[in-house]
Amino acid sequence: MGVMINGTYQIEDPGPGTDASGAYERTKSSLRNWITPDGPFAPDHGRYHLYVAWNCPWAHRTLLVRAVLGLEQAITVSIAKPRRTDMGWVFDAEGPFADTELGASAVHEVYARQRPAYTGRITVPVLWDKTTQQIVSNESADIVRMFATAFDPAQCLAPAPLLDQIEHWNALIHPRINNGVYRAGFACTQAAYDDAVTDLFSALDEVEAHLAVHTTLVGDTLTEADLRLFPTLARFDVAYHYAFKCNLRKLSDYPNLWDYARALHAVPGIAATVKPDIYKAGYFSPSPQRNPLGIVPAGPHVDWSAPPKRQITLTT
Repeated sequence: MGVMINGTYQIEDPGPGTDASGAYERTKSSLRNWITPDGPFAPDHGRYHLYVAWNCPWAHRTLLVRAVLGLEQAITVSIAKPRRTDMGWVFDAEGPFADTELGASAVHEVYARQRPAYTGRITVPVLWDKTTQQIVSNESADIVRMFATAFDPAQCLAPAPLLDQIEHWNALIHPRINNGVYRAGFACTQAAYDDAVTDLFSALDEVEAHLAVHTTLVGDTLTEADLRLFPTLARFDVAYHYAFKCNLRKLSDYPNLWDYARALHAVPGIAATVKPDIYKAGYFSPSPQRNPLGIVPAGPHVDWSAPPKRQITLTT
């Protein structure tokens, strides 16, 4: 992902962080401003630009909320090329992987514009403010919440009456599932891997049981929590099951989770954000730890078209 030191990009990437036990530790985001009606970052349509990559699950959650709420015109987007280089996430000069806002050749050039000078990892998503020419946030959870609540109160994915339930699921999903697959995939000791994979599938079992009697995570309503879970589900069988050794079960082995995932996939706007071939190319890219030869497997083929038993719609 690369590192910026006092506004200057460093090619040498220290790689995933681990603690003394060999357990993976995710770096915390540090740019965390908010869009609010009273500013300085107001919810003005057309003011913000989103930097993402198709294969990044943290970026995927922001694209999901943008698509489901119909914010494509309100929030423009630049999509980085699927595979990082020694320059980190990069762009083409033109075409679908070009930066249409700043004309940057790499995401680190966006971070280089930040004042005061930025020090930290170069990650996506990044929410850029066209008006003040600065980064609003590089924390995906915050961007999701801003998109989910700030732009159209009539279509809110985190309504106040449901917020406690949403936060309950977010608190389970992020450490144990979204980040749980990474804790398993980047574990550097057997003990760290065993702990991570056990916790991951225990959490999936909890969600499976809940979905046996509920349409979505929060009753029968599509919320932010569902869209924070979905990116991991979309990648599970084609990437995490194999590349990250999350192989106690496949997503398709869970009747309720798999039905729920297909129902989410059927929500207007979501299918267009799912890119299985890009996920495989990214997660099976050359890695001394996980895939030294960089061979991308041909399968599996995941059939999202099978009609789900449940139907999930956006409540307004």
